[in-house]
Amino acid sequence: MTGLHERHLAVSPDWLALYYRQPLELTHGEGRHVWDADGNRYLDFFGGILTTMTAHALPEVTKAVAEQAGRIIHSSTLYLNRPMVELAERIAALSGIPDPRVFFTTSGTEANDTALLLATAHRGSNQILAMRNSYHGRSFSAVSVTGNRSWSTTSLSPLQTMYVHGGVRGRGPYAELSDERFIKACVADLEDLLGHTRGAAALIAEPVQGVGGFTAPPDGLYAAFREVLDRHGILWISDEVQTGWGRTGDHFWGWQAHASNGPPDILTFAKGIGNGMSIGGVVARAEVMNSLDANSISTFGGSPVTMAAGLANLSYLLEHDLQGNARRVGGLLLERLRAVGAASPAVREVRGRGLMIGIELVRPGSDEAAPDAAAAVLEAAREGGLLIGKGGGHDTSVLRIAPPLSLTVSEAEEGAAILGEALRAAG
Repeated sequence: MTGLHERHLAVSPDWLALYYRQPLELTHGEGRHVWDADGNRYLDFFGGILTTMTAHALPEVTKAVAEQAGRIIHSSTLYLNRPMVELAERIAALSGIPDPRVFFTTSGTEANDTALLLATAHRGSNQILAMRNSYHGRSFSAVSVTGNRSWSTTSLSPLQTMYVHGGVRGRGPYAELSDERFIKACVADLEDLLGHTRGAAALIAEPVQGVGGFTAPPDGLYAAFREVLDRHGILWISDEVQTGWGRTGDHFWGWQAHASNGPPDILTFAKGIGNGMSIGGVVARAEVMNSLDANSISTFGGSPVTMAAGLANLSYLLEHDLQGNARRVGGLLLERLRAVGAASPAVREVRGRGLMIGIELVRPGSDEAAPDAAAAVLEAAREGGLLIGKGGGHDTSVLRIAPPLSLTVSEAEEGAAILGEALRAAG
């Protein structure tokens, strides 16, 4: 055990998890690579949990941060803030939401917490619909709408939460149905559930479930849900903390795969927009955003420095068509990983979209989740010079692959080869 690891354990909560048997101290990064304190270089396929979205040490972002820090670092939302207004204008225009208002927070957890506050205030109800296997953050309210046992740290809740089928296509009672029948069955389940409520405030849903193992319903499910929700006056919150900014390749936002009847009422975002700087936020129709009838500010949300980073990062992403790169290089990587998976009896499924890919592991010859195998592959990939993540709703048995969106073809090929070796080495 290293001295820093010992010091970490002495001052940190027992529940603060670290990856790897010998945890890494990452000291610097460049492009799609990072280095540890021992000088080892790694290809980064996890980006600090999908947060380093464009590249490590992106010059445009580091320059914007340094220049803004040299002017003023902090003011709070009590003062006019030019970088915050400029980034809000750009996000509002990109959101697809009519008459949008934007509120910045410091994290995705806080963004989802704010969305729940807005929805319950607007509707006068504390009933929330959420998806099974979902994850929405670490706060008291966000945990209370999290449908993943591994991350639901308490059963106490300020909300009455009811869980809906549909977020996981390949498991559960509807797994064997066609996509069309799957959607119909999930809609019927939603209709039945609403018959037992007194007027829910909102449905909160990740278009692709992140912590849950990059699972997703068939395209169009949330559009079908929206028809039901609209009849009941229930809001739709799209949690885009992991799916936003073009990561899925096909769409800029995850909700657009379900867009036949328009955008969500509320959209939450975070992670990638700051490229490592702490930015979260909410976009909502003015009618919904303005529901609060008491004072509310943010001390750190919309910080001039983080807003400068977000503006530079978003400009780089759009100017270099990183969404298109995610589609092209992500498609290649998915193809390579499916070939790798076909050669391993431990791989149940390789799924994903763009640069958001999950490899679900099971005990060979069964459908039983294999968290030990996932942990072993994580270690073996590190030994091979590749950092990946893990997650899943069945005992953390899914390898999560989400590189920066500037990933090159050669890096995708290299990472797939290392993963293939890691799967073989882990047995």
